[in-house]
Amino acid sequence: MKIVVCIKQVPDTKGGVKFNPDGTLNRAAMLTIMNPDDKAGLEAALRIKEANDDVEVTVLTMGLPKAEDVLREAMAMGADKGILVTDRVLGGADTWATSTTIAGALRNIDYDLIITGRQAIDGDTAQVGPQIAEHLALPVISYAEEIKVDAASKTVEVKRQYDDRYHMLKVSMPCLVTALAELNEPRYMTPGGIFDAFDKEITVWGRNDLKDVDDSDLGLKGSPTKIAKASDKVRKGAGEKVALDPKESVDYIMSKLNEKHVI
Repeated sequence: MKIVVCIKQVPDTKGGVKFNPDGTLNRAAMLTIMNPDDKAGLEAALRIKEANDDVEVTVLTMGLPKAEDVLREAMAMGADKGILVTDRVLGGADTWATSTTIAGALRNIDYDLIITGRQAIDGDTAQVGPQIAEHLALPVISYAEEIKVDAASKTVEVKRQYDDRYHMLKVSMPCLVTALAELNEPRYMTPGGIFDAFDKEITVWGRNDLKDVDDSDLGLKGSPTKIAKASDKVRKGAGEKVALDPKESVDYIMSKLNEKHVI
């Protein structure tokens, strides 16, 4: 079985964010981490590998050359191969251009299961995973909080988060699943894994390695999303305010918790 996990190197928002004049993130000037949802997806793939024979896990990312670091982190955790898609013409891509690029890269490799994070913390759109599936004509299950694979029947069963309940869905491979950060607790890199990861060769692809994509759909020029204004300051809403006595307050809070099926 071949599993591809799409991961992204994202800004570590604890260190603040910086913008370019055109409103895009200045990624080269910020500290970075592996996107949390993607990391949970990687951990899910590694657990599938441990539970089944003959499973290969490939990690793929699109980004600046320094995104190689996040691939080596993934390989230090246990991934077998790393693919970096990088090219100046791909810069400034929105979700459409990003998913087009990644789909173009995925057409070059064999896969049974593609796992992506639900969304990236630098965009929060939750669009790229489903868009990749659409480009590749694959079934998609999003918001996975549990993933089970039956290698014999080549099926994937997913517990999918849905408002205040969940869905249980089963799909035949090949397919794409988007993972929640709550899916699991990702493992740490091991010292041996770190040494092995830095000895491994990473495959680097550029624009010319993408299959069945048009230049008009790539990079900033191929992105239909236009940024009108960008800011690192987000105004929070006032929320819901109520004036109640202590007993009424308790009843109100309990009713809200009950309404959301928390209790």
